[in-house]
Amino acid sequence: MKTLYTKSIITLAFLLTYSISQAQNIVTGNVKNSQNQALAGANILLKGTKHNTTTDANGDFSIDVQEKLSFSLLIQYVGYKTQEIAINEPTTDSLHIQLIEENELVEVVISSRRRIEKAQNVPIPISVVSGKQAEQAGAFNVNRIKELIPSVQLYSSNPRNTGINIRSLGSPFGLTNDGIDPGVGFYVDGVYYARPAATTLDFIDVSQIEVLRGPQGTLFGKNTTAGAFNITTRKPSFTPGADFEVSYGNYAFLQAKASITGALSKKIAGRISFSGTQRDGLIDNVATGRATNTLNNQGIRGQLLYVPSENTHITLAADITTQRPDGYAQVIAGVAPTQRAPYRQFDAIIADLNYQLPSLNAFDRKIDHDTPWRSGQDLGGASLNIDTKIGSGTLTSTTAWRFWNWDPSNDRDFTGLQVLAKSQNPSRQTQFTQELRYAGQISPKLSGVGGIFFIDQTSTTNGTEESGSAQWRFSQSTTSTNWQTPGLFEGYGIRTNASIHAISAAVFGQLDWEITERLHLLPGIRYNYDKKDADYDRKTYGGLETNDPDLIALKRLVYTDQNFAKDTDATDFSGNITLSYKAADKINAYATYAKSYKPVGVNVAGLPTVNGQPALDLAVIKPEKVNHYEAGVKTSPFNNAILNVTFFNTDITDYQTNVQAAELGVNRGYLANADKVRVRGAELDASFVINEHFTINGASTYTDGKYIKFTNAPLPLEETGSAVSFKDVSGSQLPGVSKWAGSLGGEYTKSAKFFGNLGKFFIGIDSYARSEFSSSPSASKYLVVDGYALFNGRFGFRASEGLSINFWARNILDKDYYEQLLPAGGNAGHYAGVLGDQRTYGITLKYTL
Repeated sequence: MKTLYTKSIITLAFLLTYSISQAQNIVTGNVKNSQNQALAGANILLKGTKHNTTTDANGDFSIDVQEKLSFSLLIQYVGYKTQEIAINEPTTDSLHIQLIEENELVEVVISSRRRIEKAQNVPIPISVVSGKQAEQAGAFNVNRIKELIPSVQLYSSNPRNTGINIRSLGSPFGLTNDGIDPGVGFYVDGVYYARPAATTLDFIDVSQIEVLRGPQGTLFGKNTTAGAFNITTRKPSFTPGADFEVSYGNYAFLQAKASITGALSKKIAGRISFSGTQRDGLIDNVATGRATNTLNNQGIRGQLLYVPSENTHITLAADITTQRPDGYAQVIAGVAPTQRAPYRQFDAIIADLNYQLPSLNAFDRKIDHDTPWRSGQDLGGASLNIDTKIGSGTLTSTTAWRFWNWDPSNDRDFTGLQVLAKSQNPSRQTQFTQELRYAGQISPKLSGVGGIFFIDQTSTTNGTEESGSAQWRFSQSTTSTNWQTPGLFEGYGIRTNASIHAISAAVFGQLDWEITERLHLLPGIRYNYDKKDADYDRKTYGGLETNDPDLIALKRLVYTDQNFAKDTDATDFSGNITLSYKAADKINAYATYAKSYKPVGVNVAGLPTVNGQPALDLAVIKPEKVNHYEAGVKTSPFNNAILNVTFFNTDITDYQTNVQAAELGVNRGYLANADKVRVRGAELDASFVINEHFTINGASTYTDGKYIKFTNAPLPLEETGSAVSFKDVSGSQLPGVSKWAGSLGGEYTKSAKFFGNLGKFFIGIDSYARSEFSSSPSASKYLVVDGYALFNGRFGFRASEGLSINFWARNILDKDYYEQLLPAGGNAGHYAGVLGDQRTYGITLKYTL
């Protein structure tokens, strides 16, 4: 990795040196404000140099740009937003520049509908976080973005077992199963990332994050039922530029980022960026004497932009990210009494084994796990994107290949006992995607987008799970003394080979018909074909070699051989229709109906057994069928203010959910269908510029998610051991759903100079809160995560060029809270918590050229 960094830095230095070396050319211009008044004394700076000038009494200026073929000018004036003007070809025309006052709210521009437009004009509920906003809030991954967009939920007990939801829909709550597709799409520069683990990676050189809420299948390549993340990175520029950033914090937090861009020739520009994050552990392992749950992430991303003509842009990009933390350990959070016999209760079990937990308070942050935690992850790929203007539209081709490698080791019993000596299921996933799309104007009153999409992906898992010396006592289900047979279960385990090959192909499109200047009708349609082939093979090994049928029967109560193969395919028509009406210049109302679906699924993590045989009727999971209704209004009630309201209702038939099995051999649980689910609610988004110094932004969401009908749900933890195997939970709340969630933030700024650089001193605070939610597929009174509120703060100096400094703190009040609660493997009654981070603080220094 050090060699990789060395090569990267040399390449960065070469790019910067080469692009700057292209050396006289006089550029003239005029600077005014929005009232067309000349601004005298505005600073004009040639980006990447110290060459600058100021405007005269008429707002005019001239500056020597040193015969550069391409360059950027920074226009700075106290009380106005700094503006950057990029010029990629020599010009003799005078520049006419209009600066925007600091106290003027600028509407965000997005590209989610495959064209550049203002977010307030788009009849889709959408939240936008700029790369700068994410940096300032310390949101360097999706898990922290959820604190800015309360409609987003992310649950992760480790990268593999990560689920990202929007409006509480998208992924089954709990452990991840490769056999189904995520309901929330994740795109980076137009490339679909099929693995939810991608959301745990650090952002690299992000320009903007757009979060679309509700079904998305007529604008994007992959169909999604709950929404999509549309992330764009900063593109290569022919104008030289660079920025370097380093952060230091408590718990030995260290994060470094760098990005350099510039011209490699007249028609080729490059950008290379990297990020590295390290941090000591936040949980003490008293058995090893070391802190665990560290951070150790590195990533690098390179791009080449080729512009053969003004109508065609070709971008080749490649990236790779590695994570090597000692972490993702969970801490025992409590013990639920089950309905099993008294000798099968957790407290009785550990008493017989002369064992005590290191602490009865999870927030002491102490564990004594005996199985090493390992969470190695590699993710990367390459893509080729071609944009070419044809007629009044743009034809886009995006070709990509990606991979994901997962190398874990877990302690699934969450104790210092040798119950499970090994629990590791290394996986590898590869995918190839191709999207071809045309977007543009069809006639004066008709525009649209249409495309085709194809994905081919393969996932393989070669896992091992092995019992230790304490397994007999946790698995003991009778009073027979045979359970105590020495060595009966030690070294007894299963080796699993599982694979799934999935392909999906689709044709999609959406029109925008301008019935009148204010009234638009937007119909969309999609046809999809999905095919999945799954193979599962599990073999037992080890333990005491015996011919005694009674002992063999006990071993089979813990693990059995299992083998099955399933293939399935399905087709689907889906679509949506939206009516949008612009009642006034600052009021845009819309209503949407969408029919969507989530493709057919297959179980590839083991099946429950019936009379010793796998329940093959559970191998195939029916596709979800979604009917979605939504209405909203986007307003600007007064100058420098945005206030948007949305109401939604989503009905899902055959909802794909995760079931945590009591059998150890069913790794990560299994998938099942709930008959019907309904999620309804309302959202509010607001931004206000109070004056030239104060800004406020906030968002809130109310969500009511219920199982309308689910008669064969798994038993809650406390009902394990009852006479029935399933429970009717119709009418109960969906897991992971908080009734209320919200964020509120504000910032005070004042224009100033710092080390000779124009910029702003700032102080800001952000808050995020959510109410309680169930952390179990079937509501359990023991697996309820209490509501919590977090406060983060920052202050410092921010400059568009030169040195910026940011002092920051997260979870200022040092709130103890859970992000998730999980029952231990085997459902003995004890459960563990994924702990939220305690108070962290530090400093970030950034230098921009």
